[in-house]
Amino acid sequence: MIAAGALLSLTLAGCNSDVSQVYSSSTPSSAKTGPVKIALLASSSQNGFNKAVYDGAVAKAKEYGDVEVTVFDGKFDSQTQFNQVQNVASQGTYDGILLVPNDNVGIAAAIPAAAQAKIPVVTTLFPVGPNLTELKPQVEGIVSTVAANTEENSKKLAEGAVKYCEDKDPCRVAILIGQLQFPFDNLRNKAYRSVLDGHPNIKVVATGQGNYDRDTSLKAMQNILQANPKLDVLLSNADQQTIGAQVALESAGVDLSTMYVTGGGGNQEAIKQVRAGKWAADQVDFPNSMGKAAVEQLVNAVRGKPVTPVVDANTLGPVPVIVTKEILDEHPDFAGEWAD
Repeated sequence: MIAAGALLSLTLAGCNSDVSQVYSSSTPSSAKTGPVKIALLASSSQNGFNKAVYDGAVAKAKEYGDVEVTVFDGKFDSQTQFNQVQNVASQGTYDGILLVPNDNVGIAAAIPAAAQAKIPVVTTLFPVGPNLTELKPQVEGIVSTVAANTEENSKKLAEGAVKYCEDKDPCRVAILIGQLQFPFDNLRNKAYRSVLDGHPNIKVVATGQGNYDRDTSLKAMQNILQANPKLDVLLSNADQQTIGAQVALESAGVDLSTMYVTGGGGNQEAIKQVRAGKWAADQVDFPNSMGKAAVEQLVNAVRGKPVTPVVDANTLGPVPVIVTKEILDEHPDFAGEWAD
């Protein structure tokens, strides 16, 4: 795992974007011609997904000339990351901020400090602002969003469960969510329910919080199984959670291949489980590619070049956003962009 404050001086050069809509950044007001210093504010530096964003940023950095990337550990704590944005804005050391937000709504109040300091911000994974499904920058200072529509992706995952449940009545569903206090986890849960609740044969029997952690999810699934020993579907928004839940399910004698089991994130272990037929589907993210795209947009903003305000993260990888065994069989070389 990466350590907070790890500093790399790396060579950077631009790359082409798949997204055609661009605009000329007004932040900063004058183009910088010298070295570019980027602060990468990770939601947690002790997390495989964030490490993959960092690794992508490093890989992109090697294509340029004179950029330094500093990583900060957000510790999965909203206030810590809020303070980091304000501190970076006040130091006068950094030219751009690459953000993997913990609380995408709450942190919006910190971004104006960066805008006032003429430090452009690119957010990855989630948009920043009150509208959880609006990818266009909503807050002054955000110049680009490298993310996908989380609500639509979650609905797609739930639609697969609906298809699986067509001939089952009742079809018993357990949901594992990271933390319902997080706006996007709450959005995912509501997206699942908006699809599932329209089918009388489908019964959501439990909703657990896995906190993006294997051990927490293992315990949550053990508790769910005590009250609900028969399950047909597990909808999980995070691969780490599904991996933990898998231990609990298999320890209880459940054959996962007889269920509809999902994960979210597309990490390497999840791809293996889908290929093996144990998980029915996985919602895939491409964090390494997201890191590359974010660095590109930041360097463009700092150097006064056109900036792409929305980079659709669903388009950054070689496979669709929802993968099944059949889809992965068609892409034998895809292993996932990150490891837990």
